[in-house]
Amino acid sequence: MSTTPRIKFSPFRNNPGLRYALPVMAFMLIGFVGPLVIVLAFSFIPQRTFEFTGEWTLDNYRHIFAGSYYKSLLWSLGFGAATVSILFLACYPLAFGIAKVFGKWATPFTLALVLPLFVSENVRLFGWTLILIKGGGIFAGTMKFLFGFDTGTLLYEPGTILLGLCYAYLPFMMLPMVLGLSMVPNDQMDAARDLGASWWAVIREIQFPIAMPGFMIGSLLTFILAFGALSEANILGGQKVVVVADDIKKEFTYSQNWPIGSAISITVIVITGFLVLYVLKRVDLDRLLGRRAG
Repeated sequence: MSTTPRIKFSPFRNNPGLRYALPVMAFMLIGFVGPLVIVLAFSFIPQRTFEFTGEWTLDNYRHIFAGSYYKSLLWSLGFGAATVSILFLACYPLAFGIAKVFGKWATPFTLALVLPLFVSENVRLFGWTLILIKGGGIFAGTMKFLFGFDTGTLLYEPGTILLGLCYAYLPFMMLPMVLGLSMVPNDQMDAARDLGASWWAVIREIQFPIAMPGFMIGSLLTFILAFGALSEANILGGQKVVVVADDIKKEFTYSQNWPIGSAISITVIVITGFLVLYVLKRVDLDRLLGRRAG
C-alpha cells in the first residue's frame, strides 16, 4: 500500500498576501459592492415600490430620458468639464512654482492650500454666501462704500456655482499636478534651454509628456467630484440650477421613488465609468512617460 503523502493545495496558506487582504476585501464587498448591487436591482423594479418580487422593467431608464432628468445630467457634465478646464489653467503655474521654483517655501504654500480641507465644505461655501449676498454682503458693501453703487447679488447664478466648484476642488487638481511636475528632471529642461528650445517647446516636449500621469489623475479626480457635487448648487445656486445629485436626493427622500433615484444613480456611475475608461484607453501612458518613441 502506497504511503505517498497527499499534497493539499490551499491558496490561503500559500498566499499570505491574499489571506491578509481578506478583511479589507470583505469590508469592500459589504460596504461598497453590496449597496451598489442593491441600487442596481432597485433601478429595475416598478416606480414607488420597495420589493423585488414584482416584474422587473426598464421603464425607469426610459423615464429618465423622456422626462427632464437629462437636463440635470447635462448641467452636471458641463460643470464638471468647466471646473477641470479652469482649474487646469489656474493650477499649472502654481503647481510648477511649488515643484520647481519656490524651494523651501513650497511646503508652507502647499499647507496653505491643504488647510481649508480641514474645514467643512458647507462652512466654506457659506463664507462665500456672506461675501456675495445682496445688500449685506462683504463684496456689495465694499463696492457701495468705496464707489457708491449697488452691485446687487452674484448669488444664484451658474457662474457662482462654478466659482464654488473651483474653490472647493482646487487642491484635488493642484496636488496631483505637483506630483506630476516633480517627476520632470531639471537637467532635461536646462539642457533643452541651453540648446535653444523655447519655454513653450520645453513645456510641450518635456514637461507635459513626463507630468501627464499627474495631470490625468488630477483632471479625472476633479471631474468626478464636480460631476457629483451637490452643496455648491444648493448653497450658492439655490434652486435656480438643478444638478443630477439634487435629483437623486429628491427621489430618495421627498418623492420616496427609490427606483427612479436608483436608475439616475446607475446612469451617473455608467457615464463616469465610461469617461474614465475612455480616457485611460485613449492615452498611451508608455509614450507619455517617454518609454516608447512616437
